[in-house]
Amino acid sequence: MEPTNAKGILRIGLAAVRNASSVEERLRTIDRVLEDAAAHRVAIVCFPEAYIPGLRGFDFPVPPPDQRRQRAALDEIRAEARRHGVAVVVGMEWESDDGQGLHNAAFVIGRDGAVEGYQAKNQIPVEEAPFYVPDGRRRLFDIDGVPFGITICHEGWRYPEAVRWSAARGAQVVFHPQMTGSDGAGPTLARWGDPDSPYYEKAMVMRGVENTVYFASVNYALRHQDSATSLIGPDGDCLAHVPYGEERLLVHDLDLARATGFCARRFNPAFYPPT
Repeated sequence: MEPTNAKGILRIGLAAVRNASSVEERLRTIDRVLEDAAAHRVAIVCFPEAYIPGLRGFDFPVPPPDQRRQRAALDEIRAEARRHGVAVVVGMEWESDDGQGLHNAAFVIGRDGAVEGYQAKNQIPVEEAPFYVPDGRRRLFDIDGVPFGITICHEGWRYPEAVRWSAARGAQVVFHPQMTGSDGAGPTLARWGDPDSPYYEKAMVMRGVENTVYFASVNYALRHQDSATSLIGPDGDCLAHVPYGEERLLVHDLDLARATGFCARRFNPAFYPPT
């Protein structure tokens, strides 16, 4: 497939998908979404946090850790990416190299099915600490010549440095796989960015505008969402979002000329001495 950035445009997809009851169903959903993405000539699709097998510690069942199952799932996703010619960012749990626990990771798979690497969630909230460990590294990736970064859920909400790290190194878009809300109980939001709603959508705006890059945040299609799957522009504008609770592939063209990283590059740590 011809690179989508040939005219300064990168077409991305954000997959707002439901919490499925099994890994097998989640894999079928990935295949269906990638087929849809290929039909729309999407370059890369991002799925929510820990989509395979599901995020631990919340109000829905997740199967026990099984690295063999995870490896088989990754192989299947690689085959689907290759078959459809669409790159993928997919949240998965993965055994750490040192055997100290599980990473909450986002794997990057190229159009050809090759694994480009993964970004682990490093700033882990206290409620997830019993389940996941950090790896202490940050990585930059590339799709069709366009550099991008990844920050996972809590990192993007509470630690702006996780986005700035990528933007200062040339990323034009930062993907933000997340799981914010509940399928059990919680508020029912009606309007994006409502001042009375939880702070999450306001934080999205700041991650885009304080770095002058695109911020692409991908939530599950939950019954009670605290934030929508949303695309924020480099000026902090909400370019598109998926209505709360709806399962949908959000497709949007990024005008790369807008994503200059201007504010990220102007950050000067010398102005903030330790004492």
